[in-house]
Amino acid sequence: MLEAGQVASDRYRLQQRLGRNAGRQTWLAEDLQTENSQLVVVKLLAFGGDIQWEDLKLFEREANILKQLAHPRIPKYRDYFSIDDRTLWFGLVQEYIPGSSLKEILEGGKRFTEVEVRQIATQLLQILLYLHGLHPPLLHRDIKPNNLIWGKDEQVYLVDFGAVQDRAAIEGATFTVVGTYGYAPMEQFGGRAVPASDLYALGATLIHLLARTAPADLPNSDLKIQFRHCLELDPRLANWLEKMTAPALERRFKTAKQALEALELSFQKNSSFSKNFHFSNFIAQNFSRNLKKPINTNIKINHYSKFLEIYIPRRGINNLNDIGNIVILAIIAGFLPFFVLATPVFIIVLLLFYAAFYPHLKQIFLSTKIKITPHIFEIKTNFLGLSNCQRGITEEIQDVSVNYQSTGTSSKQLKTDSLIINTKSSSLRNQFTRYFFGQGLTEEELIWLANEIRGWLAERSKI
Repeated sequence: MLEAGQVASDRYRLQQRLGRNAGRQTWLAEDLQTENSQLVVVKLLAFGGDIQWEDLKLFEREANILKQLAHPRIPKYRDYFSIDDRTLWFGLVQEYIPGSSLKEILEGGKRFTEVEVRQIATQLLQILLYLHGLHPPLLHRDIKPNNLIWGKDEQVYLVDFGAVQDRAAIEGATFTVVGTYGYAPMEQFGGRAVPASDLYALGATLIHLLARTAPADLPNSDLKIQFRHCLELDPRLANWLEKMTAPALERRFKTAKQALEALELSFQKNSSFSKNFHFSNFIAQNFSRNLKKPINTNIKINHYSKFLEIYIPRRGINNLNDIGNIVILAIIAGFLPFFVLATPVFIIVLLLFYAAFYPHLKQIFLSTKIKITPHIFEIKTNFLGLSNCQRGITEEIQDVSVNYQSTGTSSKQLKTDSLIINTKSSSLRNQFTRYFFGQGLTEEELIWLANEIRGWLAERSKI
């Protein structure tokens, strides 16, 4: 039985057990034959019992593969030995990387930011570029937070090559099924791992870091990991993660190079605003510093350096017309149980009445929250307990303007209706999208609100 303080192979003094499972142990040890007794990691396999020849072959293969690798973010191979201490032990010695696994960091309460996750993604993709570019390509097949070390040099290291596959998938060949549920894609469980399988595992790992929930514990629809509902992500990062974790191989990035280029292309501009953004000049020209807040408005605006927050509360009941509209809504609601027995004409009339009074009811009961960050903006509404959320990319904003509607036969008879954020997506063939909010506000409130948003965007564009 191996214990702390014991010297293995007359060279490695075991210090602290790092991990143990089914006949395998991992120890932090001192290499007594090096200057200052350098720390190393010793992985030990106890042959016999549940450990059979296939396990030993995998262990030896890991050692042979590590001998061939030379990458600064992969622990270096040091030694391979066997000891007979009533149990036959095989040992693999690797370079020790001071730091903690991403799993340990998560369990310590760390919340990874989008910037940190993009940095981790970039570093891991560069490692995969190296592994997949070897001849033959090497597939790690077990990328997950537990196998990623955040070093004290603030670099990410890929460890544990026990599941590595040292040959490319060949049609008709059969391979050992390995991987961790939630991180490994379906083709890997079918014994058909390819380079894109490692990309899936990386994408699932990044989702875990952001959501602080293992992929297997997140909702799943048509084999897709559902993560958008629990995260407020930059849409570009969310779209990239969805492509990384697409269940179908043909919808996933095929190579690490392709995934890395897509990530860099999405964020090739500064993650904050720059003076060259297409909206900055137009918005700056249409921003007035002299526009004052309307008297008696209930709108609340909080200006922060990193985001703008706006809250438009429910207007509530102000007059007899509001009371009348609520009474009509109650009458319509009272007839709902009779819809099954009602004639089509009666149903149509009832629906027409509801459509006519719906805008008035929205003005009474609708509340809106708007949040604009350098990456994304969100418009969340709540109407009689029903919530809705619209999201867009801040960098694609073209203008913020007041929407006017005609009130008569003449096009000159107009009234204010709402506020519009107009966006233009260059990635979707210049697709234009309009986001409406602020229904029921006065013209003075709408103009002031548009000006406040333009002002914040203009200021951010100078940073």
